[in-house]
Amino acid sequence: MSTTTKTIELKTSIPGPKAQALLERRANNVPVGVSNNVPSFAAKGNGAILEDVDGNVYIDLAGAIGTQNTGHCPPKVVEALTEQIQKYLHPGFNVMMYEPYIELAEKLNEITPGSHAKKTFFLNSGAEAVENAVKIARKYTGRKAILSFDRAFHGRTLLAMSLTSKVKPYKFGFGPFAPDTYKVRYPYYYRAPFGVSQEELDANLLHQLEDFFKSEVPAEEIAAIIMEPVQGEGGFIVPSKTFVQGVKRICEQHGILFIADEIQTGFGRTGKMFAIEHFDVVPDLMTMSKSIAAGLPLSAVTGRAEIMDAAAPGEIGGTYGGSPLGCVAGLKVIETIEEDQLLDRANVIGEKIISRFNSLKETYDVIGDVRGLGAMCAVELVKDPQTKEPDKDLTNKLVAECQKQGVIVLSAGLYGNVLRFLSPLVITDDQLDEALDTIESIFKKLV
Repeated sequence: MSTTTKTIELKTSIPGPKAQALLERRANNVPVGVSNNVPSFAAKGNGAILEDVDGNVYIDLAGAIGTQNTGHCPPKVVEALTEQIQKYLHPGFNVMMYEPYIELAEKLNEITPGSHAKKTFFLNSGAEAVENAVKIARKYTGRKAILSFDRAFHGRTLLAMSLTSKVKPYKFGFGPFAPDTYKVRYPYYYRAPFGVSQEELDANLLHQLEDFFKSEVPAEEIAAIIMEPVQGEGGFIVPSKTFVQGVKRICEQHGILFIADEIQTGFGRTGKMFAIEHFDVVPDLMTMSKSIAAGLPLSAVTGRAEIMDAAAPGEIGGTYGGSPLGCVAGLKVIETIEEDQLLDRANVIGEKIISRFNSLKETYDVIGDVRGLGAMCAVELVKDPQTKEPDKDLTNKLVAECQKQGVIVLSAGLYGNVLRFLSPLVITDDQLDEALDTIESIFKKLV
C-alpha cells in the first residue's frame, strides 16, 4: 500500500441514517427516472473530497461526471462568485448585457483551437449547446442532415437524444426522434474484428463513411458531422489521429462542418485544454459545458465567426444563457487551470491510473483493456479475454463496493462494463493512491 495520509472516513454504513431519511423523501417527491449513483447526500465538498450528511468522507473519482476538473469549491471561483452576487444576479443578456459574458467569450475565442476569427455565445447545458450548434450548422450550410457516431452521447433533449447512440436508458420509449439524423461508425480498437489492425480498421471506417454518401444521404445534403474527440458515455474510446483527421478531410472535401463535442473532454481533462488538440484538427464549431464553470449551469458554442454569424438576432440564445455567475466562474476556472498547471497534472493522474491497472491486468484476465487520454481513463472488464464478453455484473459490484468503502467511481460503455475515472485534477497524490489502493483491494476480493 502506498498511501501515507488517510482521507476516507466512514462514520456510518452507507447510506447512513440521515441519508436514509432523505432517500425516503426523495422516493416520495422525485421521479424514479432521475438516476443516482451514490445512495447518499452531499453536505460539503473540497477539492477531490466529498462529505455526506452523515459525516462520511469520500474520495471523488467521478467529479460530478466530469464537471469538477478544478475540484469542488475551487477557491478562486468561490471568491469570484461571492463578489458577483453582491452586484447583480441576472439582468438577462438578451435585455441588458454585462461584461463577464464578453470577457469569457473573448477568452474562449482565444484558447480554442485555430487562429481564425471566432465568436462564442452561451447557454445552460451541454444538450443546449449541441442543439444550437446544429441549428447554426444548418443555417450556415442550408443543409439539413446531421451525422453522429455509434456509441455517441450528446444529451437527453429531443435532437441531442436523436444524435445519441445508446438505446437504454437514453432513448427507449421516447421516440419518434428528430429527422435527418444518422449514425456512422467510430473506431473501437479493442473490439475490432480478429486480426484487423488499427490502421486497417481506420481505413475501412473512413471508406464506409464515403460509401454512406452513396448509399444513404448524399454529401451535399449533410450540414455537419458531430464527434466526441474521446467518447465519454460510450466507454472512453480514444480514436487515432488518422481517423479524426480522415473525418475532417472528408468534411472539407464535401463542404460539411466538423463539430467537436468537448462537453466531457474539455477544460484540461485529457491533458490539453481541449481533446481535439491531440489530433491536430481545428473544428468549425465546438460545444463545451461540464467543467466550464466548476459545476454551475453554463455551456458554450464557439466557432468560425462567419459560421456563427449565420443566425439572425433572436434565432439563438435563451433567457438564462450565459448567466453572470456562470461567466465569472468560467473565467476563474480557466485561470485556475492555467496558473495551477492542471494540464500537466492531468497527465500525471492519467499515468498513475493507467500504470496501476496495467499492472493488475497482468494478473487478472477479467481486465480486458486499459485506456485513456490524460486523466480521462477507463478499465474495461470482461468475462473471458478471448471472447471479450462484457462483464457488466462485476462492474456494477465494483462500483457499489467502492461507494461503500468511500471511493466514488462510475461505470460507462455500451455494455455497461467500463470503469471510468473523472477525478478532479486537483486530487493529491496521497488521495489518488488511497483511492486506487482501495479499488485494488476490492478488485482482488471480488475477482
